[in-house]
Amino acid sequence: MIDQRLAPYAATLLRLSLGTMWITHALLKLLVFTIAGFEAFLASHGMPAFIAWPVVLLELAGGALILLGWHGRIASLLLLPVMAGAMAAHIGNGWVFSNANGGWEYPLFLIAMSVVHGLLGDGAFALRPAATALPVRLRTA
Repeated sequence: MIDQRLAPYAATLLRLSLGTMWITHALLKLLVFTIAGFEAFLASHGMPAFIAWPVVLLELAGGALILLGWHGRIASLLLLPVMAGAMAAHIGNGWVFSNANGGWEYPLFLIAMSVVHGLLGDGAFALRPAATALPVRLRTA
């Protein structure tokens, strides 16, 4: 059973954590690997290098929208293809992200939490919560 009194605060904790993770994921590419390094990584995995800047900017903007609760549910769902690409790049490296070249546990976790956020909502203290992130409202029994 879901505690309706505390659920908005749980959703807020999820939103703040998830937004922070998306932002730090982008900053890792920008400040540690650098754009040139990220472009080389993308190219080495058969992906177009020109998507490096768009990916970083999407992660930064999406993370900020999630963090602020400004239509964060929609931002979470729109970021799923970005993380699906990351997961595809790491799938051959094994489960644990600390494996050589990074495994797929972290991308899968970000995907799962982004889906949970998209379904659950922005929670308390959101600047502008999205009424729904899905085109069809699911009925609860």
